[in-house]
Amino acid sequence: MKILVIDVGGSHVKLLMTGRRTPIKVPSGPTLTPGKMVAEVREATEGWSYDVVSIGYPGPVANNRPTKEPVNLGDGWMRFNYQRAFGCPVRMINDAAMQALGSYAGKTMLFLGLGTGLGNTLVSNGVVVPMEMGHLPYANGKTYEDIIGEAGLRRLGKRKWRQHVHIIVELLSTAMNADYTVLGGGNVRFMDVLPPNTRRGNNANAFRGGFRLWDDKRPSKRRS
Repeated sequence: MKILVIDVGGSHVKLLMTGRRTPIKVPSGPTLTPGKMVAEVREATEGWSYDVVSIGYPGPVANNRPTKEPVNLGDGWMRFNYQRAFGCPVRMINDAAMQALGSYAGKTMLFLGLGTGLGNTLVSNGVVVPMEMGHLPYANGKTYEDIIGEAGLRRLGKRKWRQHVHIIVELLSTAMNADYTVLGGGNVRFMDVLPPNTRRGNNANAFRGGFRLWDDKRPSKRRS
């Protein structure tokens, strides 16, 4: 089975298909609607033959559909019929959850994505549990996302930001009873020393997660 994986981001939509090694990027941005996304993907993958599609979506997903419109893209994502547009079966998952699934190496893993916000997903015994912990209160009226998201990094500077990353990783991993934590997202590059029992993620793991979405031998997802 040939799988096309689509990782939808705020600046680029990244594409990779079974059997190919190098991802393709197409433009994204605040005017990107799902219809435009499909058109760009079809143009970029002209001549490719795939059987199914995996989509990593920058927002909450339930029952294989977005439950909220994306913050940094155009509108219409909740109502769009992706399977009809691509003409084949489609499985959709939150983008952080897709990278978490690709990063998973057994037991109970907490994935935290250090990017514009704070992506967070738990994978336990192969079951993917996307979460929205970034909006929970942390300190002084600020949320976890306010502190270690992009805005917090700019406001605090790297030294203080790193200190809070260490504190928050310990708090959340303890609360989730995680065996280990994976730190992903673009801003993990600013972490010179990782917290204990933590390893660095890789954006390429999002594609691995997209491929794993179609591995029906693993335990099913609690939420998609």
